Amino acid sequence: MDFIIVDNYEEMSKKASDIFVEKVNQKPDAVLGLATGSTPERFYELLIDAYKQGDVSFEHAISFNLDEYVGISLDNSQSYHHYMNEKLFNHINLPAAQANLPLGETEDLQVACDNYEAKIKDAGGVDLQLLGIGLNGHIGFNEPGTPFEQETHVVDLAPSTREANARFFDSIDEVPTKAITMGIKTIMQSEQIVLLISGEKKADALYQLAEGPITEDFPASILREHPNVIIIADKAAASKINK
Repeated sequence: MDFIIVDNYEEMSKKASDIFVEKVNQKPDAVLGLATGSTPERFYELLIDAYKQGDVSFEHAISFNLDEYVGISLDNSQSYHHYMNEKLFNHINLPAAQANLPLGETEDLQVACDNYEAKIKDAGGVDLQLLGIGLNGHIGFNEPGTPFEQETHVVDLAPSTREANARFFDSIDEVPTKAITMGIKTIMQSEQIVLLISGEKKADALYQLAEGPITEDFPASILREHPNVIIIADKAAASKINK
């Protein structure tokens, strides 16, 4: 793993956006793995700025998001489909047919998982995957205990994950209990991974990732076995590691 320690959230976001812009300019039909949540919000704003300034075109790119909640409609303001449209897709020239998210609003979730996994494989796999990390070490929605060999699947969200996401809902009772997520095996098959970590509250997670054992009890730990991972962390998140 390569560590890039930056001063703050803004610098972290800029480093990440530069990496993605460079990838798409080098390979216009790049397959991009995207994430949601609060951590990448500024990253997406900077991608939009780069597009509007003519520094990059997403016309031939393909995207696959890590996850989606189960049981809420695609146009629900808290769905990740809605998030991606608002934060990125509505503002760049990535064709809608080339922007992919798991389908959590379906009667047959296993078929949705299998179809999503097949679609990633048909695209040739992810060239560049963006990740965040949960306080419990989850990547995507792969909670502690998820097998490292797991492909795209349905997951029961841990209480800590639902509590962390409750701020986006009116109450924790409205936070879905399940999600569809790319599996750890799927993520690990990405050619390159960029992991963003910001804020003092993530310092323990980054320490565990960098210094702890590789274990399914802390899913992100498997990233230490990936040949091409860049961790971009601000000083607050990196306060407990020696890099």
